[in-house]
Amino acid sequence: MMKQDFYEAKPLQKSVKANVQVPGSKSVTNRALLLAALADGWSRLDGALVSDDAQHFLTCLKELGFEIRTENEQRTVSIRGLGGTIPKKSGRIYVGSAGTAARFLTAMLGFSEGAYVIDASSQMKKRPMKPLFDALRQMGAGITCLEDADCLPVRISGNNGMVREQELELDISESTQFLSALLMTAPMLKGTLRIRITSQKTDGAYVRITRRMMEEFGVTASKQDDVYLIPAGASYQSRDYEIEPDVSGACYFYAAAALCGGEVTVARVHLELSQGDLKFLDVLCEMGCTMEDAPEGICLKGPGRLKGICINMNDFSDQALTLAAIAPFADGPVEITGIAHIRGQECDRIHAITSNLKRAGIECEEWDDGVRIFPGKPKPCEIETFSDHRVAMAFALMGLRAEGIRILDPGCCAKTFPAFFQVLDVFRG
Repeated sequence: MMKQDFYEAKPLQKSVKANVQVPGSKSVTNRALLLAALADGWSRLDGALVSDDAQHFLTCLKELGFEIRTENEQRTVSIRGLGGTIPKKSGRIYVGSAGTAARFLTAMLGFSEGAYVIDASSQMKKRPMKPLFDALRQMGAGITCLEDADCLPVRISGNNGMVREQELELDISESTQFLSALLMTAPMLKGTLRIRITSQKTDGAYVRITRRMMEEFGVTASKQDDVYLIPAGASYQSRDYEIEPDVSGACYFYAAAALCGGEVTVARVHLELSQGDLKFLDVLCEMGCTMEDAPEGICLKGPGRLKGICINMNDFSDQALTLAAIAPFADGPVEITGIAHIRGQECDRIHAITSNLKRAGIECEEWDDGVRIFPGKPKPCEIETFSDHRVAMAFALMGLRAEGIRILDPGCCAKTFPAFFQVLDVFRG
């Protein structure tokens, strides 16, 4: 973790040529931790992410009584699952700012036979939970909010899996994590679970990751139109599992190649990976880049100058900040739409985009569900990160081409990528 209060970005004086390694995927790591805990027997997870979010998830599982072993500086995690049973029947867990831990573990405890308190950071206490709470209450879980209504912290008592057959209605417009949480924990129930999605959005890249990983651990979640089904009697099987590298983290370095010219290869990132942020590479190619899926990993080469673009990023919205940070260097306006839901993430990310661009003297327009960014030369400024790791990592890219860009609170990157700035500094040789 960075110890100083700011990171002073320094422009590159040459094009990029770098080979980069990124940590394991947060999304895959935390799903694998949950599935291993719900399986029967020991599972070994290789290549796990070592970060604040993953550590909170692991600590919560330990507090709940699961037997866990770590090796290779915690990059290999072995968990003994008990077939859907939680060892301790009461306790208090703290999920920090980890949205996946908050949503996934809430669902797991809602289907348990115990009573628990779930606490969180001030940042996580502001994030939406109501659709998940409503679904769990409908299935008999007891949920008492201890501070603000429909937010963490809560006292939760489980339904002991006593749902014979249930059809839920669920809105996932604010977060697909609500659906992923219910899908993954549904095998804890005694009966079949059907989930009918009521929002316009009925699927998403992270839901597809969830379903694929469930199947790899032995459970099929089927989908027909707007209904998901998990059959009664489903159970997870323990296994050895390799965590994919984090494509979200890789995208910052691919964007650096797009911004500065030259080329970047990220080890073990290939087109067949399941993570939706791979779509960001297609965006960079539309803006003039070229890419090749080489044996060591995808290599992306930057153009002479990026082209302006209009793009709906609903299905890979974590990269909206990344595109926004490099947008001033394009030859025309960049429009990003379909991202209204990112206002309810670690911070209001649309506001973070426009406020920081304006600090840098870049003309932009803020909409309910997106932004328009005009070309310009960023002026020296301090970037307010709002304790959001993705704001910090994205706007650090601006400093590769502009003088005087200072990233405040760089330590917030410990949430998913503690060594981000050290890796970025490798670009300077």
